[in-house]
Amino acid sequence: MPGILSSTADAAGALPAALPLPPHPPLRRYYEGESEHRRRIDDWFDHAAGAYDWITQVMSFGSGHRYRRQVLLRAGLQRGMRVLDLGCGTGVLAAHSQGIVGSGGRVAALDPSIGMLRQAAGRGVRLRIRGLAEQLPFRGERFDLLSMGYALRHVTDLRAAFGEFRRVLRRGGKLLLLEITPPPSPVAFRLVKLYLGGAVPLVARLRGGRTAQELMRYYWDTIERCVQPAVILDALAQSGFVDAARRVEHGILSEYTATR
Repeated sequence: MPGILSSTADAAGALPAALPLPPHPPLRRYYEGESEHRRRIDDWFDHAAGAYDWITQVMSFGSGHRYRRQVLLRAGLQRGMRVLDLGCGTGVLAAHSQGIVGSGGRVAALDPSIGMLRQAAGRGVRLRIRGLAEQLPFRGERFDLLSMGYALRHVTDLRAAFGEFRRVLRRGGKLLLLEITPPPSPVAFRLVKLYLGGAVPLVARLRGGRTAQELMRYYWDTIERCVQPAVILDALAQSGFVDAARRVEHGILSEYTATR
């Protein structure tokens, strides 16, 4: 596909791996084993790609794109920087990054889904790469900022991914991870579950059919069962990052930042 690169990473320089740390336990409702897990995710995103941006905009009441730009600026993104956006999806974060870094900067957008990369191309994202977060096809110390928007729950091993993130960031480079975290209040949790786990999948079916509905059900199940924020922060520290921190917006939007 024109404009899309595909490669296997040379993981030299990554920190030695400890025991695997998946972001959530296996969800047997959807898959049996990791190979099937990867195939199901790719199939869901490929088939739902055309409707995905509409679904997420409806889900965020139209505020998702504006929020992403604000987060990038808050993380310190500036003109001339080199950015890697992982799990780029339809390219929202990558496109905003391109606008911020300008012609003197460079933005690479990586995703395992061909369908999503096609959508990113339509948004104007220039450099699109097919690949996995745990096997990045880049030399070490290449980027000033590494971003990942709502895709951390889809990696297979947080420690392996964080080791790769650290490897490709330059010294002093910034990591920005966006995630949705269930609120601690039981009442708020039930309301969020009713919305994200019930209403959103039904709305998704209107635009993207059964595949989009199943994807958004899976989306909520991974949110509900994801490891706690303290586990993510600890894994970042164990992977060699410093100043790992979490900021919360609107009670459920987690912004993880750390520095290489």
